Amino acid sequence: MARPLSFDPHHTPLTPKGNGLAALRLIRSRKVGPATFHRLLAEHGSAEAALAALPRIAQAAGIADYTPCPAAAAEAEIAAGHRAGARLLAWDDPDYPALLREVAEAPPVLWLRGDASVLTRMPVAVIGARNASSLGLRMARGLASGLSQSGAVVVAGLARGIDTVAHEAALATGTIAVMAGGIDRIYPAENAALAEAICETGLLVTEQPPGTEPVARHFPARNRIISGLARAVVVVEAAHRSGSLITARCALDQGREVMAVPGHPMDARAGGCNTLIRDGAVLVRNSADVLAALQSNGQAAGEATGEATGATASAPGAAAAPSPVPAPVPARTGARTLQPAAVARRLAELGHGLRRKPAETLPCQGGPVNLEARILARLGPSPTDENLLIRDLGLPAAVLAPALLTLELSGRVQRLAGGKLALTGA
Repeated sequence: MARPLSFDPHHTPLTPKGNGLAALRLIRSRKVGPATFHRLLAEHGSAEAALAALPRIAQAAGIADYTPCPAAAAEAEIAAGHRAGARLLAWDDPDYPALLREVAEAPPVLWLRGDASVLTRMPVAVIGARNASSLGLRMARGLASGLSQSGAVVVAGLARGIDTVAHEAALATGTIAVMAGGIDRIYPAENAALAEAICETGLLVTEQPPGTEPVARHFPARNRIISGLARAVVVVEAAHRSGSLITARCALDQGREVMAVPGHPMDARAGGCNTLIRDGAVLVRNSADVLAALQSNGQAAGEATGEATGATASAPGAAAAPSPVPAPVPARTGARTLQPAAVARRLAELGHGLRRKPAETLPCQGGPVNLEARILARLGPSPTDENLLIRDLGLPAAVLAPALLTLELSGRVQRLAGGKLALTGA
């Protein structure tokens, strides 16, 4: 009988179960995204305090008559989520996925529908091309089936092709589908029956409000949740320019293990996977390779206890797992060491945002207006790494944070994934 993989993230919740309504109001307030949410929370200590401070901050940024999201609007969203059979999970809730909590720009709130107990198991993402080949689909099916039978939970994006097959293969033991739209807006529509089946044994997850139709800009944000939830990301067929590679880049930025299935050099659908492997991603041929790679970066193996996250979830009818069972590793330590040239390329592509910390009150030469002008002078419409901006200005991050927040709220600067900044053109 298989020994289940439990997921012990070695993480204690930062705060007791918080006020989900206040967190929801804050993230739904105008010009507040995940990065701004966490900056406000770090500076003011709670969502309630940040909500109270928002009008004053907006006024200082030149925005008159700023009003945060009304409580009635947030309550209406909660009611809509409940009608859809979903549960709201705020960032400071102890049940919030611990690995995802540690990601830069972690979703302040999540909507969940289904069996949340799957979050206690070892999460592995299996993603890939929508227009996958028959061989790629067969590979994804085998990977997902083997992982789920070994006690892991398969994470994917409910997309056509590889994602769909991965979810289907892991249905019996539960799988996690991360959605780009609202919890009640299944995309693609052809996967509506699959989504319902997932809810029986697994979980649907989204950061979007109920009723939200998925649009193009939601998918890269969705991808960071897929990789953020997972201990490792396995890519099965991906072209050089594909959403799956966006997820792989998010995984690198988040310190996750990146793995890829090799393909024929003449097949464009394998180009992205082959490039990832060339740059240092783990080459995998089956689920045993995935489990072995996780074990090599883990701690001492043994029976999983699930002490940190509740009762261990077992895989009914699972076959014998490779022994010993890989133990989970602390977040940000599982990333494979890439070749030096690849590291340079990845850092240039991704950037690495600083970990958030409470802002310090430090003097700033020239005053806040002059600092904002200096920031604007160094930014353009193309993304700039925040770390590079900090080094260029020669100022501590704590000094820069209030000025950046003012520029974000005034609509002059936008914060992008991967710790990057750009002018909005406004």
